[in-house]
Order: sequence, then structure tokens, then C-alpha cells
Amino acid sequence: MYRPKMVNESVNGPWANEIDFLPDPVAKQRALDEFATYLNPQKVRVMRAAGLDIIEAQRSGPWVWDLDGRRFLDCFTSAGSFNVGRRNPRVVAAAHAALDRLDHGNFLLCSQQKAELAARLARITPGDLSCTMFGTGGGEAIDFAIKLARGATRRSKIVSTVNGYHGHTGFALSAAGRAAFREPFEPLMPEFSQVPFGDFASINAVLDESTAAVLLEPVQGEGGIVVAPPDYFSQVRAACDRVGALLIFDEIQTGLGRTGKLWASEHYGVVPDIMTTAKSLGGSLVPISATVFSEELREFLIPNPFIHLSTFGGSDLACAVALEVLNVIEDTGLVAHAAAMGDLLFAGLHEIAKDYPEFIADVRGLGLMVGVEYVEDSLGPRMSYHLSQHGVLAIYSGNQPAVMRLMPALVIEEPEVEFLLDAMRLALNDLRAGAGPDEATTRARRRPVRDAAKQ
Repeated sequence: MYRPKMVNESVNGPWANEIDFLPDPVAKQRALDEFATYLNPQKVRVMRAAGLDIIEAQRSGPWVWDLDGRRFLDCFTSAGSFNVGRRNPRVVAAAHAALDRLDHGNFLLCSQQKAELAARLARITPGDLSCTMFGTGGGEAIDFAIKLARGATRRSKIVSTVNGYHGHTGFALSAAGRAAFREPFEPLMPEFSQVPFGDFASINAVLDESTAAVLLEPVQGEGGIVVAPPDYFSQVRAACDRVGALLIFDEIQTGLGRTGKLWASEHYGVVPDIMTTAKSLGGSLVPISATVFSEELREFLIPNPFIHLSTFGGSDLACAVALEVLNVIEDTGLVAHAAAMGDLLFAGLHEIAKDYPEFIADVRGLGLMVGVEYVEDSLGPRMSYHLSQHGVLAIYSGNQPAVMRLMPALVIEEPEVEFLLDAMRLALNDLRAGAGPDEATTRARRRPVRDAAKQ
């Protein structure tokens, strides 16, 4: 039923918590049918089985509405792309202002917007990282990071980790830690090897004078929200220095406040030689990525200024939006807020894990990058379904289907954390009762979010 939208004011923005569109189940079914016909029929089947055959209509803060009128707390956020919320009002305003005077820009010319964003990244990234190459997405950022490492060192070997994820493009795919992604396209780039994540002995054993770089996620995302031992990254850093290899951190999911620090590397006090960021840098509105590196490595580009080009990478429009994303993160204290909401979420999930030991094996992560590991793989897809029936969009990890990723927008407030915890209990009760899709649908309830301003 159509109801006019209400607005929930919070420190991070005004979020609509009621629909302001007319639900249209017929249009939804037409969109699903056309998607299956002209794009990907299997995706439609998989999403329907998981209760997530959603056609996104209204988007606001941590929430998204299906075209049929149902509301979901988005805990996938396109693998962590919506840190400042869906359609953050300040970011939307910046995008409108940019559209009034800018376009993509000519990629061969120098750009004021690129220069301003690169200078801002130099100020906020760790250590002596001060130079940037822009791209359109995470895979492109990883591709350039690997190209830069090989070009600057004149070495060939790249070491990454089992179950790591770095994208599906050329060099990035070669570094992927899941064989299913690589095998249909082999032979891929040579001199790539994977070792277990968090196991320093394994990584140390393959490092030698032919190693160009070690590529790591500070927290494995697609691999199941895996957090390394505390001294792992400092050991890897020292080993890279010993053999003259570079250290690349993939902060595409972990960066921009996701783990309760602006960059996840801050948890470990380790500075990489190259770092990538993307996803949330675009504020849910534009595609943009950045590979940030030291001035020493830039020396490789001096005689090769056009060795890597991206027509739309770091477009003038995207850079203007990204600058406002960084302003929002800083002005609203979003990183500290994410840490506080993460503490609240972890406390609740640990209590739930005690009450449902037959289903939950572990709860882990940092900040609002949370993994709930179930006792066996089938529970990941089943919990995606049951959570969807209680208003939560959550998806299990592709490389570890027993692990549910919970990565809500960082603008989430305490009432919404409680909504998520309530939904977890209801979904687990459905499992405990042996509910199947039909029964769970019948029992599902829809609950209005509590107004954060009234708490």
C-alpha cells in the first residue's frame, strides 16, 4: 500500500523510512523476466531461491525498497559500496552541482578535479603514499597496481592468497584465490601463485628475489570475513623488505571506514607500497577507483607517462562526487560511528551465537565488516532466504558459503542494529522450527524501523 515517505533525521543525513513510490508487482515481474531473457537467467533463479529476487526501487541511507513495496535493511551494500548510505543527500547535491558544470572530461588533459582528489588522497592515506592513478572499478585498480609493481621492480612473480578476491579483469583474475573463477579462462597471466591467508610461513616460503609484489586484503571479504593474526602483516612487510618485493593492500572493501578505521591497515600499523580503493569512494552514485602509491614508485611513470590510460577513470564528475564522499566521512565522524555501531552489532551477535550453537560456529570481523559462520555450507543460502523474510538483505560469501557477510551502510543507527539482531533471531527460529520457504513466508512479519531521533 502506498504511504507518503517520512524522514528520519540523524547525524549522517535525512533518510526516508517509508515508500514514496507506487508499488508495482507487474513491473517488477516484467523486469525480472527481461533480466532473465536478455542478461542472466541463472542469476534470477539463484536470487529467487534466496528470497532476494528484488528489483531495487527507492534507496535511502541503509535501506532499500523492492518495487513490490517491501523494505530491506541492506547488509550487503554491493560488497561494501555504500558506506555513506544510499543516496546520501550531501553526495547527491554534489553530483547535481557537478552535472550543472562538468562532464567526464578529456582524459588526456590535466584536470582540476583529478588534482584535488589526488591531493586529498595523499593527505589521508597511510605513510608516504602520495601518488594516484584513477580507474573506474576495483579490478582496474588492481590491474594497475600489479602492472606498476612489475614495471617498477622488473620482476614477474605475484603472490596472493587462497580465497582472496581482487576482481575479474586480466591481472586481477590471475591473482584470484578461487579456482572456479580462473579455470574457464586459463592459461592466465604467468608467475602468479596463491598461499593460505594468515599463514606467514607459507608466504615466506615462496618469497624470493623474483617476487615483484605480495597482494593482500587486510581482511578477506569474499573469502569469508577472515581476519589475520595480529603480527601477520608486520611479518609480511619485513619479509617483502628483505627480498625487495612490494606490498600491495587491496582496501577496496575494507577502506573508507568499513572496519572502524579509515583504512584497515591502521589496525596493524603497517604501510603498504601500493594501496587500492574503490566501491564506496563513488558514494553509491558514480564508478571510480584509485591506486595510491609512493613517490619512489612514480619514477617508473616518468619515462612512461601514457603507459596506463583509462578513458573514464577518475572522470571530472566522479572526482567531484568522491571529494564530497570524503567530506561527509570526515564531517560526520563516520569512522568512529562505524566502530561504535560495530561494537553494538558484535555484542548482539555473540549473544545470539550462544543461544543458537547448533547453527552458528563463529562471529568475526572488524567494525561493520562482520562474518557469521554457520556450522555447514547449506546454512548460508538458507539464512539469506530466512533473513529476507524478515526484512534483511544479506548474502553469503561466494568463496565461503557457510559465512554470512553483514556489511551495512556505515550510517546505520542503533535502532537499525537492533532491527538486524531481531531479524537474525527470527530467521534462526525459522531454521530451528524447520520452516521451509512457504512456511517462512507465511510467518514473516514486517516491522517499522524505530525512529532514531526518538531514541
